[in-house]
Amino acid sequence: MNEPVAGEASSVTLAASMGLMQAIGYERRPASAFQRGVQRVASTRAGAWCFSKTITPVDRIVHRASRGRFTLPELLAGLPVIMVTTTGRRSGLPRVSPLVGVPIGDDLAIVGTNFGQRSTPAWVHNLEAEPQARVGYRDAEVDARARPASAEERTEILRTAASIYPGYDKYQERITGRTIAVFILED
Repeated sequence: MNEPVAGEASSVTLAASMGLMQAIGYERRPASAFQRGVQRVASTRAGAWCFSKTITPVDRIVHRASRGRFTLPELLAGLPVIMVTTTGRRSGLPRVSPLVGVPIGDDLAIVGTNFGQRSTPAWVHNLEAEPQARVGYRDAEVDARARPASAEERTEILRTAASIYPGYDKYQERITGRTIAVFILED
């Protein structure tokens, strides 16, 4: 491995100083009229159930076929999806979850709504057991550390999440019996 020349920063140092969003080139584009329509359908109870059963396997195919440039939720609903790789709490194996990245400062947050379903998503349990993760967006990937959002941050994140995807408000109304986990991913 080459050592950086005096006055020259290594890419690791640059990534650490710029925030997660910049490190992975994260960007959010406004949804088109068609994409907003898909969002409305996806936020209904039936739509969320249908998408929860189909989106992840189909998304893996789209993501692989596009060489990481696109995800199905991005194409259909205009949602800025990041790939979060956690370590399985029981298996110890890498587990990849496509999740909507919610900007908070220079970093990103993720929200454990699980499509408004009753159960907590597995990635939440994985991050609680091991907060180290790998975050990818398009062709960039960086290591990150997840930490639970404070009460104040949580309120801000949920408000921002609902501005990206209005379904988050509907999911919150339907979820009872559990607290929605919210994590901030920091590099």
